Amino acid sequence: MSDFIASVDKQLLVENGLDSFEALWNLQLETVDEPNSERGGWSTVSYLKLGDRGYFLKRQSNHLTRSLYAPFGEPTFAREFRNIEYYQQLGIPAVTAAFFGTRTLANEKQAILLTHALDGWQDLESYLPDWFTMAKETQQMIIKACGLLLKKLHDKKVLHGCFYPKHIFLKPSIDGFDSCLIDLEKTRRLHFGKRDRLKDIDTLARRTKNQWLEDDYRLFLNTYLDKPKDSTEVTDWLNRLIKRNQRKENRA
Repeated sequence: MSDFIASVDKQLLVENGLDSFEALWNLQLETVDEPNSERGGWSTVSYLKLGDRGYFLKRQSNHLTRSLYAPFGEPTFAREFRNIEYYQQLGIPAVTAAFFGTRTLANEKQAILLTHALDGWQDLESYLPDWFTMAKETQQMIIKACGLLLKKLHDKKVLHGCFYPKHIFLKPSIDGFDSCLIDLEKTRRLHFGKRDRLKDIDTLARRTKNQWLEDDYRLFLNTYLDKPKDSTEVTDWLNRLIKRNQRKENRA
């Protein structure tokens, strides 16, 4: 497979001598967090600024995932890149790629994924510490943006699989907030209807339960289901969500 370079980034990468796998692989940059070594290899993320454009340069070696698609293992970035392209095809707001490539040296499987940084955006997780001092109108606009984002995703029969606040990015707009997703590695087709849909909602609910109140979840479901807040359907989904969380707390 030849390296992918987005047409919008090609000239800038060429001008900076970074339009090849080797050049990006050898670039010396500080990492933004601790290297991930859970899968036996390693994976790192660094921030890269070229002119007025920001990128995240993600590099990994023998950091593999196995599936029916790749029973002997492939870099996790390969799956993430496929999902980035898939989201674009479906018109789901999400992070986009500037470069992707893989290579094998001896027994080492290496991969690079260069994504556009969401400069000017802020993840939902960073809003939560100040949630109770935030204007009610702002809270409601954020909740609605999250509900609309998940509705767009599930309407396309796609499960995110990792719908945490840190993966939901928001940016103020004229009408409220725009929203988009990152970390698409665990995305898959939505096969099991309400059960799958509740999985994404439950993931969000468990990470916002210390800030969002029952009325906030009702507003989220009202937006997500496009039903009145006091409708039977919204109440049914809310009760299912509450019961799922209670069962998990009892098992903990």
